[in-house]
Amino acid sequence: MTTTTPEFMPGLRLSRILFEEAVRPLLDEGFPGLRYAAARVGAGSEVLGFDTERSPDHEWGPRLELFLTPEEAAEHGADLRRLFRERLPKQVRGWPTHFHHEAPDDPVGLMRLTAGPVNHRVEVRDVGGWLTERLGVDPAALVGAGPERLGARDWLAMPQQRLAEVTAGAVFHDGLGALTEARRRLVWYPDEVWRYLLACQWQRIGQEEAFVGRCAEVGDDIGSAVVAGRLVRDLMRLCLLLERRYAPYSKWLGTAFGRLPVAERLAPSLRGALGAGEHRVREGHLCDAYEVVAEAQNESGLAEWVDPSRRGFHGRPFLVLGAERFARALADSVTDPELRGWPLSGGVDQWADNTDFLGLLGPGRAAMDAVG
Repeated sequence: MTTTTPEFMPGLRLSRILFEEAVRPLLDEGFPGLRYAAARVGAGSEVLGFDTERSPDHEWGPRLELFLTPEEAAEHGADLRRLFRERLPKQVRGWPTHFHHEAPDDPVGLMRLTAGPVNHRVEVRDVGGWLTERLGVDPAALVGAGPERLGARDWLAMPQQRLAEVTAGAVFHDGLGALTEARRRLVWYPDEVWRYLLACQWQRIGQEEAFVGRCAEVGDDIGSAVVAGRLVRDLMRLCLLLERRYAPYSKWLGTAFGRLPVAERLAPSLRGALGAGEHRVREGHLCDAYEVVAEAQNESGLAEWVDPSRRGFHGRPFLVLGAERFARALADSVTDPELRGWPLSGGVDQWADNTDFLGLLGPGRAAMDAVG
């Protein structure tokens, strides 16, 4: 068995090769006529296109999701998994298809060559069950032609990271149509929800933009820098919202932001705010960034025009944008009766960023119901 590390390729490309050269031939031979969808979606840096040469050190490799109808998943799921264990090639383009666990309770799989059955990463699921697990919503609202539709609180309870995982990646074959239809419906927020989320993001900035100066005024320069970091993060997420891009979690937020058209113009101001050693400089860089994003908000035409220039804060010696003005303009543009009655508290990942909490889905939905 060779131990040479193969040349890196993007994981989505490797998954497509796994499907076309290994999985599809086995399905055509052993299950002719089976209707299925094959994709690489869900968790994993490769799904968002962020994988690098570092990624193969755990849970990266020849992987894909195979979706069946609920009935055929129940009938054929075990046989398919056994087929792949016994007959998948041991490697694809030099990358092992077998995932080894160092201990029985270790959830992390590492690619290893094996002479025996393959502990593969071809996940066999039904589309509806997978969507419910990933997003916590009734799949009838995403697949089929029934009257069910996602409501505002459904959208607000789904973390953007999860929405990105479902709508990004690649579908290699869809003989069912359900996966493609669900991804189409989830590709971006309904217009009213989008405006509401933008209003909430501006509100977050408006709540803290004066604290950069106020912390420094009382001698708390570390606190001032921490607030500046929070504001930079909120501005990055705001830009992603404006560009109709779901924001990934913290590891990939900067990478996703860096791919936006506005990033090149904003990056010097954001870096300046983060690296400034004096609060006036920090404040100036933030105001430069505020004005760029405020102009982008005005150009979007989503709400009435608002003066995008910096200003003083209630007579205190601090410069701010007055971001709550943009929040009000956007909130006033929302006509959905359900959303107009809600406070500007936002979607679940605008008020919580704990990974474990967001991954549970149920508590997030319960909290959203309590707010609404």
